[in-house]
Amino acid sequence: MLGGFGGAELIVIGLVILIFFGADKIPELARGIGQGMNEFKKASDNLKKEIDQGKKSYSSAPKKEKPAKETKEDVVEEKQEKSTENS
Repeated sequence: MLGGFGGAELIVIGLVILIFFGADKIPELARGIGQGMNEFKKASDNLKKEIDQGKKSYSSAPKKEKPAKETKEDVVEEKQEKSTENS
């Protein structure tokens, strides 16, 4: 498995970045990465807030009552009422 980076590996990575981007661009690159991380954190915080608000509004919404089950007597009464209405 891949382990953590050691001191030598970090130095090599730093040198490669320095060669590719140059000393002038590194602060600008780091600033851009920092801004991107801040935007990502803000977006994830907003998403968490929206999810929490949705959970609260869902749990506080009035519950719908289930209709009572019809019994055989109810069905017979409805049929009789319909037949008397049609007559």
